[in-house]
Amino acid sequence: MTDFRIAAAQYPIELLLTYGAWEIKISRWVWEAAEQGAQLLLFPEYAAMELAGGDPDAAADLQAWLHHVMAVGERIDELHRHFAIHYEVTILGGSRPCRDNRGLIVNRARLFCPDGSSGHQDKIVMTRFEWETWGIGGGEAIHVIDTPVGRVGITICYDAEFPLIARAQAEAGAQIILVPSATDSMQGFWRVRIGAQARALENQCYVVQAPTVGEAPWLPSLDENHGSAGIYGPPDGITPDNGVFAFGDLNRPQWLIADVRLDQVELWRRDGTVLPFRHWPEQQVPLLIADRTAEWAMAMSAVRQQCADSSYPEPIFDGIFE
Repeated sequence: MTDFRIAAAQYPIELLLTYGAWEIKISRWVWEAAEQGAQLLLFPEYAAMELAGGDPDAAADLQAWLHHVMAVGERIDELHRHFAIHYEVTILGGSRPCRDNRGLIVNRARLFCPDGSSGHQDKIVMTRFEWETWGIGGGEAIHVIDTPVGRVGITICYDAEFPLIARAQAEAGAQIILVPSATDSMQGFWRVRIGAQARALENQCYVVQAPTVGEAPWLPSLDENHGSAGIYGPPDGITPDNGVFAFGDLNRPQWLIADVRLDQVELWRRDGTVLPFRHWPEQQVPLLIADRTAEWAMAMSAVRQQCADSSYPEPIFDGIFE
């Protein structure tokens, strides 16, 4: 597929008292995107965590909240798989806690294709809150996933601020990098957005960000959510001068939808005004440190000796500073 439509959710975290209410909400969101012709749908980081609203005690307790959502993980996956097949779309579901092969709880985003297949990416680098307070571990592998809309990589929120993760995916053939995010401040949002745009520039590919939005005071770990969805590319050729193909209204629930041309990735990488994807290895040259410590020590010793051997007149003060 060369030309296709992307939908990135600015997804509101809301108080939903039952799993059924959450299912109805997700059904409506997927239907709206599919009705607008979207073929790739992206939900944010931790979007599944609003399921804790069905258990107020779990919502208020960080560890109980994790296990409450993990307990319905298979139902969450089956719902997204059903929608991917039914609407013939590719869906990145909102990330959720999951226990990996090591027994660690990780932050996992799962991608569902129209043929029923799926793949996943665990967040690699944890924020301080995730590791120090929540006890969530980092993933152990970087993946790319083949889909009907091309080869896709996923860098979850903070991971977008580390260039080598998306670089590994791009080198493995990823043409689109998906960045589901959840940030509780505008500074956090801008850190991820700047990282996302940098990854689009370096790898000469599309990068799509989808954030959580709104306030959820009943959910301590997602009580504030700020951001806008964005679809980015390298500022070259068909791309707008600022590298932004589309950008949502700040903090407003909505689908951000844009059409992209997948063959443009090859054009950027082959015939771009600059070729950062191709030239990436050229920065890997030896690092030389000019250690002049001994030279400076000798020079300073000589200066001190010269001062000691010289006679200077006593300073004269005329009283103006008294």
